[in-house]
Amino acid sequence: MPNLSQVVDELRTRIAKFRSSRKLNEENTKATLIEPVLRALGWNLEDLDEVNREFKVKPQDKPVDYALLLVRTPRLLIEAKALGEALDDRRWASQIMGYAGVVGAEWVVLTNGDEYRVYNAHAAVSVDEKLFRTMRVSDAATRPAETLALLDAATLKENRLQILWKAYFVDKRVRAALSEIFSPAPDPAIVRLVKKKTQNLHPNDIRTSLARVVAQFDFPVEAEPPGKAPVGKPSPRTDVTPADLIRARLISPPLALVRKYKGTELTARIESNGTVTFAGKSYSSLSMAAGVARTSAGMKSPGRSYPQTNGWSFWQFHDADGALKEIDVLRQRFLGLGKLRRVGEGPAAAAE
Repeated sequence: MPNLSQVVDELRTRIAKFRSSRKLNEENTKATLIEPVLRALGWNLEDLDEVNREFKVKPQDKPVDYALLLVRTPRLLIEAKALGEALDDRRWASQIMGYAGVVGAEWVVLTNGDEYRVYNAHAAVSVDEKLFRTMRVSDAATRPAETLALLDAATLKENRLQILWKAYFVDKRVRAALSEIFSPAPDPAIVRLVKKKTQNLHPNDIRTSLARVVAQFDFPVEAEPPGKAPVGKPSPRTDVTPADLIRARLISPPLALVRKYKGTELTARIESNGTVTFAGKSYSSLSMAAGVARTSAGMKSPGRSYPQTNGWSFWQFHDADGALKEIDVLRQRFLGLGKLRRVGEGPAAAAE
């Protein structure tokens, strides 16, 4: 069986070649970019009890490109698009996840051979919030081999994806709640708690002070199942802020952000102090600005002033190559810089 890392390196070369010479159609994308990955992950493409192409339950159903099966039961569905085709049309994800609900498959992958989006179809949240992991084979900074390794048969059989998803989902909700508590409009309960623990401070002064706070919360990028975490290995950072990207010179502010959402062209900007400006107002995080932006486009969130939103996957920017990419690409590059420093030899490597 081919080594996954070697296959990813080879595919990176192919993607660059095909993208510059001609656009692959969907069938060639599957043959040259997707199926080599499935083989490297240990799936037997010749065994219909493992991999079923053009899978459908009823003859009149629209087929799914691939169904990966364990004990002849679909566990993961893959919908393929041609290389270069954008995956941000919400209808594609909604369609395949609806089909996953019919056949009982919990996991769904949407891919164009370069970008991969992994969704939990069973999660009782909106389509956008079902997104668990996204990466690009062509961008090493997004750690494609690590994401693809989650799709092998052993991982699905051990239900490790579900364990990782639960940690990710809970951490994301807790982070959003904490970020809202320490927003420019702090939770009144926090103001009362601070007032109780301090003396002679007026609530307005406390609110003003809390609005100046830049809070960071350290959650692991990928929580390991019990017993799996290597002893002594530090958890990767996820408390990355736009200010970190500026300090690492991954951003030269002001950086224009865009997103087409519900037919509306939304624009924002990362400022030199790390804040995010949208519609003339400044926000302390990408996610807060994204939530407000979605509200401005007609998205409603009962009981909340704006919907919880992952700003790193919501906002897009024009990279150095001119391509429109999610801002999370820069966060992964930042994390990659930290990883290089950890594995470097001695203090000199960390200082480079």
